Amino acid sequence: MKIIFYGTSHGVPEPHRRCSSYILEIRGSRYLIDMGTNVIEELRRRGIPIETVRLAICTHPHGDHTDGIIQFADLVNWYFKKADPEILLPDERLPAALKTWLTLNDNGKPPREDLRIGAFGAGVAYEDENLRLTAIPTQHCVNSYAFLIEAEGKRLLFTGDLRHPTADFPQVAFETELDLLVCELAHFSPDDCIPVFDKTKAKRILHSHIHENRWAAALFGQINKPHPYEYGAAFDGLELEL
Repeated sequence: MKIIFYGTSHGVPEPHRRCSSYILEIRGSRYLIDMGTNVIEELRRRGIPIETVRLAICTHPHGDHTDGIIQFADLVNWYFKKADPEILLPDERLPAALKTWLTLNDNGKPPREDLRIGAFGAGVAYEDENLRLTAIPTQHCVNSYAFLIEAEGKRLLFTGDLRHPTADFPQVAFETELDLLVCELAHFSPDDCIPVFDKTKAKRILHSHIHENRWAAALFGQINKPHPYEYGAAFDGLELEL
């Protein structure tokens, strides 16, 4: 399994960081986790066939995690017609809203009948022969989730956006061994995270969704300290093999 960190910024794109977006590659299939920027452009730039995308899913409905979903759905609807991704949104009202947007964008013509746009809630949100994705509620906003991804014998946890590490950090991180934990760093200091991280069973922890203007000094300080797990920060374009 390969993870590409396409966007690692906080709620606003920065000159060297796009908003939250990640691409998982497993056995020739792609899975898009959050689309805070135009992920389809990155797929095209890398020469990745859109037809290989099996899933596009967002942790919560804030624009810095969802804005790219509109163009993705639009192009899959009218141009990449051989593509058949499942598009999953974190509220039952959102599929109809997205379909309405696509209809208005095409002069009143409804989206193609086989375009799969749905909603998910807590629990197993998606599963195929490559992976299982479990949605875990958080307190960041109405209908916000962390994602536990199990694939190829590995476990990966995206926290999504949290209220605070001491309030709604996913319990699974304390109970299950994780090969990688990706935690946001827009809403609280890394100093707030470390006491919580120390209780997890994560082998490696990376920050993403990073607000450098707020936390750069604290992050640099923590990276230079010893930890019982690999610890660091992701950046746009980082590729990891698990």
